[in-house]
Amino acid sequence: MAFHEVRLPARLAFGSTGGVERRTEITTLASGFERRSTPWALGRRRYLIGANLRSLDDMAALIAFFEARRGRLYGFRFKDFADFKSCAPGGTVSAGDQALGVGDGVRTEFALVKLYGDVARPIAKPVEGSVRVAVEGVEVSGFVVDAATGMVRLAGAPAAGAGVTAGFQFDTPVRFDSDRIETTLESFDAGRMAAVPLVEVRV
Repeated sequence: MAFHEVRLPARLAFGSTGGVERRTEITTLASGFERRSTPWALGRRRYLIGANLRSLDDMAALIAFFEARRGRLYGFRFKDFADFKSCAPGGTVSAGDQALGVGDGVRTEFALVKLYGDVARPIAKPVEGSVRVAVEGVEVSGFVVDAATGMVRLAGAPAAGAGVTAGFQFDTPVRFDSDRIETTLESFDAGRMAAVPLVEVRV
């Protein structure tokens, strides 16, 4: 997939709005009962950014970032300030935050995930240097993380039955959801920008 491993500058995202969308298909039966199903295993995030920008310099920076991504063509990293940690937004990341799996004495690779109830969201874009890992509750340092895929490779295979956990910060992979940006010049050094949509992409 066409993706640039670069994060949108945080100052360009202040004042953003966003949330999770789901797709539910509902069929009403002749009896009045409903049959509900979903083709999506996971929710998808959507955001609107740029509406609070007033500085011409910041608007120029966002336009430059947009041009570098060729509009909707290339994905990029986005820090969702409401959901960017393995713990609660106000908490401190710890190695025991999220369960990654159980050792079998052979396996050394584990994918980062974040649980939302019983839904496991794959975390493919961890922030480099933020990942902490523990085996059976004991934090370890012998591991490497692929920051482009979210795969953790341990130096040695955990023993059979040993729980592997991790804590981390992460970015959401997104792309622009429009090939157009609109700005209005309001004075010589200030302007206004229409909200620019972003949509999460699968990587």
